[in-house]
Amino acid sequence: MGSSGGSKSIADSASWYCAMVLLGMMLLGSTRESTVAEETEAVRGNNLRERPCDEIYVVGEGETLHTISDKCGDPYIVERNPHIHDPDDVFPGLVIKITPTNTNNLLNK
Repeated sequence: MGSSGGSKSIADSASWYCAMVLLGMMLLGSTRESTVAEETEAVRGNNLRERPCDEIYVVGEGETLHTISDKCGDPYIVERNPHIHDPDDVFPGLVIKITPTNTNNLLNK
């Protein structure tokens, strides 16, 4: 009975050790995952502040050409999008081309 008890004790110790290592790896992995997510969000946030609109823009619910123009810094949306025949007839899903003007350079000149 002495050798059976010794091997059971070693097996119990090994399983506890494995359980602790797995728990540590899970905690470390979740911490790293949240850090990466925070870093990614920070980078996205900075890019959005620098350039709020892509060149190809899809109109969202409740948006008008005026709100898009203000948001994206493009006062010439109608002129640059000949497929828009009526500026009041803008609907969600409409694809438009955006070319932001650099107002900072115009103000500094």
